[in-house]
Amino acid sequence: MSTTFKIAAFYQFAPLNDISVMQPKLLAAMKELEICGSILLAHEGINGTIAGPPEKLAAALREISRITGLVDFNPKFSDAAAQPFRRMKVRLKKEIVTIGPVKANPNEKVGTYVEAAEWNELISAPDVIVIDTRNAYEFGVGTFKGAFDPGTESFGEFPAWVREKFVKGFGAKPNQRIAMFCTGGIRCEKASSFMLNEGFENVYHLKGGILKYLEDVPAEQSLWEGGCFVFDERVAVGHGLQVMDFSTCHGCLKPVSAEDRQSPKFEEGVCCPACADSLTEVQKASNRERQRQVDLAAKRGLKHLGPVA
Repeated sequence: MSTTFKIAAFYQFAPLNDISVMQPKLLAAMKELEICGSILLAHEGINGTIAGPPEKLAAALREISRITGLVDFNPKFSDAAAQPFRRMKVRLKKEIVTIGPVKANPNEKVGTYVEAAEWNELISAPDVIVIDTRNAYEFGVGTFKGAFDPGTESFGEFPAWVREKFVKGFGAKPNQRIAMFCTGGIRCEKASSFMLNEGFENVYHLKGGILKYLEDVPAEQSLWEGGCFVFDERVAVGHGLQVMDFSTCHGCLKPVSAEDRQSPKFEEGVCCPACADSLTEVQKASNRERQRQVDLAAKRGLKHLGPVA
């Protein structure tokens, strides 16, 4: 069966004015083309993941470029057998990726971009510290061999980790060579700007992120271990951006592996090993009722909507 939907993930740091004028125009254009997904607009740039039939997705990207005036947001594409999003959202934000009230503006200062083909050589160097700028649950799905896990629950915790643990605890010096990465490049691009403003001199980041690496680098040459968590119904992808065997826990919205599903703490639609001990019995009962509705809908050949993505 041929794939009927294509997904485009994109971002660009670039000064944008009149974003409140752009917002309704973008939403109307996407709905006209029957595109679903999410676009964030801020004065620092654009960040989005959208999906639709290939020809309509191509038209949508042209419309985004026309409306915003941006021409270099280099979308990364993947395929899906079904629409991975339920509706279209265009939102105005203070930041297109939230790091918080620190100095971090890639439009002013950014680290050195490293192409996927050159990444292995960089992170294999003995004087390079590799930092995963994503959240702990993403790190748990997969990461690069030898990478640091800051253990953050949100990107906004990254500056505190750098200042309190990386500098004070680990003793990192300004001349330390640092290589950072994230899913698509946006978080490590902003993190590199922050690190430069904190006084670090040799900051590198993976251009296009993990997704570009998994797309370009053959599995037999790869230093990537596990899967890459993605923020849609695919949950995680591997080399060649092939969908991996992960699902999402309804109890905590964290990724669940095939191994996790064998745990006695896993209950379909209710909880997983990460949240089974923290959810109350009332919460579990509510989740069980929702799962019962999902199962009944499936028997009738319908799909229970659940939370809107």
